[in-house]
Amino acid sequence: MHPKWASGKKILLGISGGIAAYKTPDLVRAFVKSGCQVEVILTETASRLVSPLVLSTLSKRRAWLDSDFTSHENGWRIPHISLSDWADVFVVAPCTANVLRMAACGAADTLLGAAMLACARPLVLFPAMNDRMWANPATKENARALSQRGVIVVDPDSGDLACGYEGKGRLPSTEAMLDEAWAALCPVRDLAGKKVLVTAGPTHEYIDPVRFISNPSTGKMGYALAAEARYRGASVTLVSGPSSERAPSGVKLVRTVTALEMLDACLSELPDSDIVIKAAAVGDYRPAARSLQKIKRGGGGLTIDLVQNPDIALELSRKKAPGQILAGFAAETENVWENAVRKISDKDLDLVVANDVSEDGAGFKSDTNRVRVYFADKYGLSPSSMISGTKLEAAAGIFDQIGRIPKAHAR
Repeated sequence: MHPKWASGKKILLGISGGIAAYKTPDLVRAFVKSGCQVEVILTETASRLVSPLVLSTLSKRRAWLDSDFTSHENGWRIPHISLSDWADVFVVAPCTANVLRMAACGAADTLLGAAMLACARPLVLFPAMNDRMWANPATKENARALSQRGVIVVDPDSGDLACGYEGKGRLPSTEAMLDEAWAALCPVRDLAGKKVLVTAGPTHEYIDPVRFISNPSTGKMGYALAAEARYRGASVTLVSGPSSERAPSGVKLVRTVTALEMLDACLSELPDSDIVIKAAAVGDYRPAARSLQKIKRGGGGLTIDLVQNPDIALELSRKKAPGQILAGFAAETENVWENAVRKISDKDLDLVVANDVSEDGAGFKSDTNRVRVYFADKYGLSPSSMISGTKLEAAAGIFDQIGRIPKAHAR
């Protein structure tokens, strides 16, 4: 999942000499697949860990080495200046402890170091090293100093390390590194400083330990909304029911199962949120009693007493503070406009995102969507035109519509 505007972006990728360098061909391939242009700089050690020829083949461009920094063949091009001027974003992955130090002190005795020093574009560093090296106060001080200067230093992941240790020091996944690059590149930053709460996915209401009532929601739309909000600069919390979707990098993920758990999580996060988008497909009913043991097949039928779950959107609207924006979703199969408008008034929402889930390419499990946004009467805003495309494109359109709400009504 990549944003439409990523196509054509210019990525300068620096690769330093950590063992995680072997993962970088996948990152180059992913950038290229997203429509980006990629130039690669390798340190001398990195060139022994991953083949410059492989990277050149994937990027369709030459790979730049330290020997190009001072050679009579390429030095006249001043590559550390021309490359840093060319790029829209400069990503260094992996960033070893030594390269992190070089960036912090402004060392320019290698092509990578000089390019980082000359870079006036967003600089995104992905440290990867032994966990004790990452935890060392010297490394922490270098990372802190860079962050204070506006450099984006992304914490490494935890897990098994190449040295045999287990801890915090792994290079993040390719998908997570893409997320961070998109966040650095996003042309719209209208959510910077805002806190956004998104709910996603279905709920599971258990009958017994092995059976539950649910719906076909995958969470794709909610996860796309969380990603788009993150790209636009927001601090994002994603409260998700059971879903196999990958949470976007940099998003706080709160996992829930039942409607009651989701309600508790939302109420806990509500006070700090500026915008709340209720995209989850919450079960309206749950079994009145849950069997502690598996219910065995009998000779006749099975009757299950159901009780209503709390209406999460309604509960949040009752507790939201002035200036907080609360958006709901109306997944309908008929009378879409009427049901969406009724939901706004019944639940005191600021807006509703309505779609006909019976349409091809607009329902559960689909990677695309077709939605229209309706606003509360108090705003005097006409409904949006139809927003269609991938779910990430639909998410961008939804946030564009939220941006129409007069600032006097938002905190």
